[in-house]
Amino acid sequence: MKIRPEHYEYMRAACATVIAEHPELKSMYTDSGLSDMRFRWDLARRAGLMTWICDNLYSYANDDHIDTALRRIVKEWAVQ
Repeated sequence: MKIRPEHYEYMRAACATVIAEHPELKSMYTDSGLSDMRFRWDLARRAGLMTWICDNLYSYANDDHIDTALRRIVKEWAVQ
């Protein structure tokens, strides 16, 4: 994964807050027929990460790299 560990941890913590406050969110997306990718990026948006991503990640990463990090974050959450 190309995202730096400290940036990944920042993203993970921000997303974990949203997930903790809205545990039903993933099932709402699934039930509505929305894609996993849509869920991941909307989660990042809800976590207030979009401006942060632009300011911190796009200097060295692209959307595929960011999506890989978001995929891992969601996977970690699903295992818990």
